[in-house]
Amino acid sequence: MLDKLEYLLALSRERHFGHAAEACGVTQPTLSAGIKQLEETLGALLVQRGSRFIGFTAEGERTLDWARRIVGDSRAMREEISALRHGLTGQLRIAAIPTALAMVAQLTTPYRARHPEVRFTVLSRTSVEILTLLENLEIDAGVTYLDNEPLGRVNAVPLYQERYQLLTSPDAPLGNRDRVTWKEVSEVPLCLLTPDMQNRRIIDGLLRGAGGSAQPTLESDSMIVLFAHVRTGRWASVMPARLAETLGLTATIRAIPIVEPEAVHTIGLVVPPREPLTPLAAALVAEAKRLVATTDP
Repeated sequence: MLDKLEYLLALSRERHFGHAAEACGVTQPTLSAGIKQLEETLGALLVQRGSRFIGFTAEGERTLDWARRIVGDSRAMREEISALRHGLTGQLRIAAIPTALAMVAQLTTPYRARHPEVRFTVLSRTSVEILTLLENLEIDAGVTYLDNEPLGRVNAVPLYQERYQLLTSPDAPLGNRDRVTWKEVSEVPLCLLTPDMQNRRIIDGLLRGAGGSAQPTLESDSMIVLFAHVRTGRWASVMPARLAETLGLTATIRAIPIVEPEAVHTIGLVVPPREPLTPLAAALVAEAKRLVATTDP
């Protein structure tokens, strides 16, 4: 039964029978037969079929919810038993929004010191993708905004507050200011993240609220690309203050606080709402709580 539920989850992720079979390490006929057997066991059609994958029936969508729960619990059980015998081992998969990628090291570094046998995969994803990956059991945890767009069914640990600065050359327009307003920022050509990123939607909303609009001369889904352009001294961008500090300011860059309003958003760790969590995810939550305890005033 577990194998067949895994097939169903893979089909949900890949939306293609052949790709789902490849992801599961089986042939396409084996995957199709397994899903057919699952339908026969449950007495309901789960997948809408044609010459290719079409979608899931209402019964299929509900079965997917149960499959995520059952497969997640099964993985958690195996992980916990292994941890009892051998200590914490395995692969911890984390996805983070681009503006929070640099701070992931504050979690993974002490985590590895406590659990040296654990390996890490850290991905850069949009906030929407993080929630989807989490729901489909493709990652163990995410780092994303907690207080702006709906999160759905997750448990969250707030990590820090994101505040925004204008990064620009000292001799550029506004470059000699101690602080600037969002209205003034809206009049500067900017390098910004692409519109599919929540950070960009936040910035667009703040600029509109100040009566302006974004004027991006360059868009990217990478903060490194934006920062590299700003470092030339010929570009400007809006970045979270903590990220700017982590990437490192130089003589060619000034970081100027943006006010009116002084916008603040909460970044946090999100994990599935499952009890108990897998040992790997539970250890990451514990690390996040330790981090917050040591940084809180």
